[in-house]
Amino acid sequence: MFLRPLFVTQVYEASLAAEPDFEDLNGALADVCRQLAEEDGAGRAWCKAHAYRGYTSYGSLTDLPRRFPEFTELKRRLDRHADACAKVLNFDLARKPRLDNLWVNILKPGGGHTGHIHPHAFLSGTVYVETPPGASALKLEDPRLSMMMARPTVRPDAPTAEQPFVYLTPQPGTVLMWESWLRHEVPTNAAKSERISISFNYG
Repeated sequence: MFLRPLFVTQVYEASLAAEPDFEDLNGALADVCRQLAEEDGAGRAWCKAHAYRGYTSYGSLTDLPRRFPEFTELKRRLDRHADACAKVLNFDLARKPRLDNLWVNILKPGGGHTGHIHPHAFLSGTVYVETPPGASALKLEDPRLSMMMARPTVRPDAPTAEQPFVYLTPQPGTVLMWESWLRHEVPTNAAKSERISISFNYG
């Protein structure tokens, strides 16, 4: 008897932290993220209207790699990882993945982001800048959850691949990438300081 794993949901994980200039780039990204939180009035208005506890540039700025050299450099590195991710997923693409947009997320203590997907993209993900102790993990949901009918719950010691929810705890420099239809959320930030990340979509 054997089990045949079918239709596996893959999550790509890598890190920028081993690169020689990571500390400089990561510090510069943190500074620019905080600068945007202070200066982007339209972004702050969007956050207020949508009860976002903290700051995101999602609703206001769509051209960060053209505005700041730090984001230009980040895009260059993310492009490399998106290409690698597409290859390990065996996608038959006519050209390399193209970054459609990226945006800043600064979650204050007590902030979170409810479950969602990323329409109009095929790869999405996040790179983490600051993850203080107690900062939220990324919560990923089994895409079959709505079709499980009378399926029993699984034992707490069941393998990660068989759990209905998986929590990934990133570190500064962690890059996580997944197919854009995969539902995910950011639980409440239990840290005593801000959690900073940069999310992105590839088309």
